[in-house]
Amino acid sequence: MPLKALDYESLNENVKKVQYAVRGELYLRASELQKEGKKIIFTNVGNPHALGQKPLTFPRQVVALCQAPFLLDDPNVGLLFPADAIARAKHYLSLTSGGLGAYSDSRGLPGIRKEVAEFIGRRDGFPSDPELIFLTDGASKGVMQILNTIIRGDGDGILVPVPQYPLYSAAISLFGGSLVPYYLEESANWGLDVNNLRESVAAARSKGITVRAMVIINPGNPTGQCLSEANLKEILSFCFQESLVLLGDEVYQQNIYQDARPFISARKVLSNMGAPISKEVQLVSFHTVSKGYWGECGQRGGYFEMTNIPPKTVEEIYKVASVSLSPNVPAQIFMGLMVNPLKPGDISYDQFVRESKGILESLRRRAKLMTDGFNSCRNVVCNFTEGAMYSFPQIRLPPKAIEAAQSAGKVPDVFYCLKLLEATGISTVPGSGFGQKDGMFHLRTTILPAEEDMPEIMSSFKKFNDEFMEQYEDHRGYSRM
Repeated sequence: MPLKALDYESLNENVKKVQYAVRGELYLRASELQKEGKKIIFTNVGNPHALGQKPLTFPRQVVALCQAPFLLDDPNVGLLFPADAIARAKHYLSLTSGGLGAYSDSRGLPGIRKEVAEFIGRRDGFPSDPELIFLTDGASKGVMQILNTIIRGDGDGILVPVPQYPLYSAAISLFGGSLVPYYLEESANWGLDVNNLRESVAAARSKGITVRAMVIINPGNPTGQCLSEANLKEILSFCFQESLVLLGDEVYQQNIYQDARPFISARKVLSNMGAPISKEVQLVSFHTVSKGYWGECGQRGGYFEMTNIPPKTVEEIYKVASVSLSPNVPAQIFMGLMVNPLKPGDISYDQFVRESKGILESLRRRAKLMTDGFNSCRNVVCNFTEGAMYSFPQIRLPPKAIEAAQSAGKVPDVFYCLKLLEATGISTVPGSGFGQKDGMFHLRTTILPAEEDMPEIMSSFKKFNDEFMEQYEDHRGYSRM
């Protein structure tokens, strides 16, 4: 019998190459254990509401009214919803061509793109053009759309930070390109060295790869570091010298847990650098409603903004966006609410500030609790989570543990994380799923479990880890930390 098109052996080879560790072996095993009745703490993915974060009240009220506009005609609507939520719902419904059930423009509703442009202008101090902003079904869809536009084949390379968020390795594989790694320096709090970038580009070119773009994730995922303005200037100068498009993944810009390095956008730094760099470097920046204190992952709202991209290229990106007809409209409204927040004096303002500040302050405390917890464990070292939603501790595995993993046919940090899952119910992601230097092992966990549960979780981790190390350490020749 000849092979059919959807037989495994005849599938697109690029699909088979795709790997996505965040929903990989550990997640599947955790799901099995959950079905068997074991309590699982899913810290493998940055999914705030799934771990108990409550949605912000005001945006949910507005979208509820937009979803059920007949409520606006009810004479008692003012008893159920505050006046500012009613007014905002009417505003967003007026921007649509028939409510939330109607397609929007393929770039998103013009009125909401205007609100995004105004937000960017306030944030950066430089005007933004709504025509260069595309609303998307989450930031991931935007990243994939741009990578698909850039990558022409396996001879095209994309510079990606390692450790990296596996969206990038997966999408690059899917589109048939080549991932060109540049390694972040763990001992320098996951800092970026431009000399390492130059070495990575030279190594890729020696293999016949044309490096066309560079990704930054700021704040970092999984590493949690915040890039300084000086570092961003170096990166933009490097992209200018090498004619690279810079892809700025800035989805965690609200998630900052220290005061020394506040978030600063690549676009703001670029605009401040002046000509020729500010007029020449091509930049695409991404943002989302899934992170920050919103955490609306299931709503799938995002945008990307293009800087210094030629009009004909924008037309091509619009054409491809049009194939999907429209980003989902409720998520566009969430985006509008995020970038055009309540103001002092609004009826719902005090509640909104109380809720959002409460979430961020708790995340800051949880970042410290988790970092301190990891650093109290034998053979574990962890940099402080400056931003984003993750901890990425290094696990210094004894030789006997590495041998045991190899005997079991497992990568060592996968072996460790599986043992952790079985013993504690804590579902993490092995560092090998993000990339790491040879001979080093990590795991990624979110800092999202409820604050009141964090001491017990870290105690459970410490108990497992110390017993694991006791089991596998060779006390005759392997030193404790």
